[in-house]
Amino acid sequence: MKKTLVKNLLSFALIALILVPVLGITQVHALDVGTNEVHNSIDLGNKDPRETVGEIINVAMLFLGIIAVGIILMGGFKWMTAGGNDEKVGEAKKLMGSGVIGLVIVLAAWGIATFILERLVNATGN
Repeated sequence: MKKTLVKNLLSFALIALILVPVLGITQVHALDVGTNEVHNSIDLGNKDPRETVGEIINVAMLFLGIIAVGIILMGGFKWMTAGGNDEKVGEAKKLMGSGVIGLVIVLAAWGIATFILERLVNATGN
């Protein structure tokens, strides 16, 4: 059961990481029939690629943070349903500790990425 849950979470995270940026960035407008405005019909945006990379990093870190909090919650649920069994309580503590470590790593990675992207944007004069 544990392997299938991890597989499902990873599959969901990968699908979300692929679909959210694609659906959130691209906007398609309706074409006026009879006019030659095809070049105005698709709004691809004129954002700086660094901003786009920053948004993708933020979305990725958001999903990783949600997964880490989910692991912490799974550990808490496992602890509450352990029924006094020391072995299950130990497993729950390990799971919660792993979730907290993962959350710290995600927050640190987000902070480092944000710092680097801000310095990159400031260094190029934008």
